[in-house]
Amino acid sequence: MIQFKIDDALCVRCGECAADCPAGIIAMNDIPEITNEPGCFKCLHCYAVCPTGALSILGNKPDREVSLADQLPQVEKVSNLIKWRRSIRRYKDENISPELIDELLQTACHAPTGVNACDVLFTVVRDRAFMEKLSKDIMGRIAAIEAAGNLPEGFLGQYLALVADVWKSEGRDIILRGAPHLLLTSVPKTAPCPVQDTHIALATFELSAASHGVGTLWNGLFMMALAVCPDLVEQLGIPSDHVIGYAMLFGKPAVVYHRVAKRGPAKVNYLG
Repeated sequence: MIQFKIDDALCVRCGECAADCPAGIIAMNDIPEITNEPGCFKCLHCYAVCPTGALSILGNKPDREVSLADQLPQVEKVSNLIKWRRSIRRYKDENISPELIDELLQTACHAPTGVNACDVLFTVVRDRAFMEKLSKDIMGRIAAIEAAGNLPEGFLGQYLALVADVWKSEGRDIILRGAPHLLLTSVPKTAPCPVQDTHIALATFELSAASHGVGTLWNGLFMMALAVCPDLVEQLGIPSDHVIGYAMLFGKPAVVYHRVAKRGPAKVNYLG
């Protein structure tokens, strides 16, 4: 049951809920009515678009009017956040507070998903002590695979050989890079848009993190490590029926960037 209810006294019959329903299951019969409850995407568009707060659904009940104009950042600030964001490869040796990590994740879960599936799983390492153990484990495995001559050929093998060489010669992990935290996104293999959903969730997390001064790095080397150490997936508690989208390091930056590294102009294919 989706618990779709209309407060007749508040409803102004504007039809916005019906017009904005992606599933097309709301009809205007004096007041809005659901025509196909199983077809509901549970997206809450109808709830959010109602101007008078007359509509409740899925346990969501509007209790006060909210003005987005008073809460959204200025356009210039959003633009600057995107332009100033840098990939961070140097981190302070300290944990971010669990409260901030939870806040970032609760924000990131609002990222759009295909057919509003909302089934992205966030797997998070919250303590740098765990990261240190994970680092030694991964580096030891890759070094052993390289020493046995069992690295895969081509691009993957070349990069992992570099990882092993730096570890053996310098004792430096260029996969986890001393970061205190790791985030992976995954979804069930049956998800409508597994790659897109997991990547959009990480992109949302990244911008939210940047707004708090938290640095991030999209970690392709970790994904390469998973390719030769697949049992790490189970070790990290990720369900066997899930597809991993990508990995991201995050933590307090140990580096300060003083200016925007300008890019562009954008490559655009205009039509019309």
